[in-house]
Amino acid sequence: MTQSRKAPARSAFALAIDVGNTLTRFGLFEGNELASTWCATTRPVITVDEAHAMLREFFLIRGFSSASHEVSIERAIVSSVVPSITDAWVKAAHAVSALRPLVVGPGLKTGLKMRFDDPGEVGSDRIADMVAAKELFGFPLIVVDFGTTTNFEVLDEDGAFAGGIIAPGLRLSLSALSSAAARLSMVEMKAPASIVGTNTRAAIQSGAVMGEVARIDGLIVMIWQEMGCVGDVVMSGDDAAALAALCSHEAQVEPDLTLLGLGMLERLNRRR
Repeated sequence: MTQSRKAPARSAFALAIDVGNTLTRFGLFEGNELASTWCATTRPVITVDEAHAMLREFFLIRGFSSASHEVSIERAIVSSVVPSITDAWVKAAHAVSALRPLVVGPGLKTGLKMRFDDPGEVGSDRIADMVAAKELFGFPLIVVDFGTTTNFEVLDEDGAFAGGIIAPGLRLSLSALSSAAARLSMVEMKAPASIVGTNTRAAIQSGAVMGEVARIDGLIVMIWQEMGCVGDVVMSGDDAAALAALCSHEAQVEPDLTLLGLGMLERLNRRR
């Protein structure tokens, strides 16, 4: 997690909001630097006032606002994969920023070539991931982003988005297993001591965690075989560091990849 630091009284910041299906992440940028982050559970229904209050809480908890000082937000950008609450977050971001927020979607400059059949189908968080990954790590490249879904995003040898893979996320799989099988309760998400579990809890952990690791390693091999090249792998999102440590493929971990991409998109499309 990015470390917070108290902002100088006259600093002006850019705000990034990443609304995911499970979590909503916030980032404050000072220039090109991601100065602070915060994370909250995504609510299926939220009012503008509630979203506004969450932003104020972020600024207060991280020390950017106080009773005598209000943080100055010049610009904002919103990425949302939950259409029903996108408008509330855009309006809340507008309430705290000097300019109307940018929204990641059609019409926004990305600098990415798209080989996807319908670029409009690509989630805004995936676009932000690829923008940041291309800038920070080059290409060809595979981004593995862990969240409600496990997303593989592939940049080809020309740096274009070649396509990807969307699979159920690890925690979603564990939750579904627990819901569907009455005798199989939720277990802690960690690697078991051995692949062959000697009790039900260890067996579930082996199937879920090490099964996810095997899936990741196997799909990376298949992706590079199909692409006819080999490049780096970057992992981000929930449990990225833990899963990267278990995979046989070497991977760089950037937990704030989506927020960094949103910051880059905001600067690329900055209104003068």
